[in-house]
Amino acid sequence: MRVKLVAGNWKMNGTLASSQALVKALLPPLSALKRARYAVCAPFPYLAAVGQALRGSDVALGAQDVSQFEDGAYTGGVSGAMLADCGCRYLIVGHSERRSVFGESDDTVALKVAQALKHRLTPILCVGETLAERESGVTDEVVGRQLNAVIQRCGLAALAQGVIAYEPVWAIGTGRTATPQQAQAVHAFIRGRIGAGERRLADSLLILYGGSVKANNAAQLFAMADVDGGLIGGASLVADEFVAICSAAQGAKETVKT
Repeated sequence: MRVKLVAGNWKMNGTLASSQALVKALLPPLSALKRARYAVCAPFPYLAAVGQALRGSDVALGAQDVSQFEDGAYTGGVSGAMLADCGCRYLIVGHSERRSVFGESDDTVALKVAQALKHRLTPILCVGETLAERESGVTDEVVGRQLNAVIQRCGLAALAQGVIAYEPVWAIGTGRTATPQQAQAVHAFIRGRIGAGERRLADSLLILYGGSVKANNAAQLFAMADVDGGLIGGASLVADEFVAICSAAQGAKETVKT
C-alpha cells in the first residue's frame, strides 16, 4: 500500500512562539489520525524548537532547503549533516520559489537531492511548470527534464529513497488550483516516466500534489489514483485547516501497489 503523506511547508513565516503554538495545536488531533503520515517543514532558525515540540509524536520534522555543498566556506548555507543533526527526516528540494526567485538550476537541485540522500534525509523533490509552459503544451517536457536531471546525477534507484511533489507554479499562492483531473494527469505521467525504467519503484513511489491544497479541495485531489498526499503551503499555517487536510488524507483510500 502507498500510505498518504501530508507535509506542511511553513515557508518564511512565523515566530518562535507561533511555531511552538502551531505544533501544540496540531499534535492532539493528528495523533488520532493513524492511517496517513504527516510532517512539518519549519524555517531553519526554528528547527530545533519545533523538533523538540514534536518529540514523541508521529509527526516528522522537515526542512525547506539544503546546501548543495557538504561543508566549508559557504556563508549562509545549511548542510545536510546539520539538518540530520537537528533531527530532520524530510527535506524540500527544488521548490518552485527556489528555482524562480533564487535561480536554482535543475543541476543544482540534483546536487541537493544527492546531499539529502547522503545524510539519509528523505528529499521531497518538487517539479512543475509555469503558466506559460502549461499554455504552450510543454508540461510533460518540463517535468520530464526536471526529473531527468536528478536521475542522471543520482540514478533512478535513488528515487526510491525520496518523495516527488508536483507543484504547478501557476497554482501556488495564486488562488488557482489544478483540477483533480489535471493533477492526476501529471502524476500519472511522472509515475509512467519512472515506471519505464523501474516499474516496481514507480508503483511504490509517493507523489504529492503541491498547488494550493485547501480543506475544501483536499478530498477530491487525494481521491485521484496517483495523488499520494500533499505538500501544503499557506494552509499549513492554520491548525484547523491543516488538520482538515490531514483528515482528508486519512479518509482517502490507500493505493494498492501492483
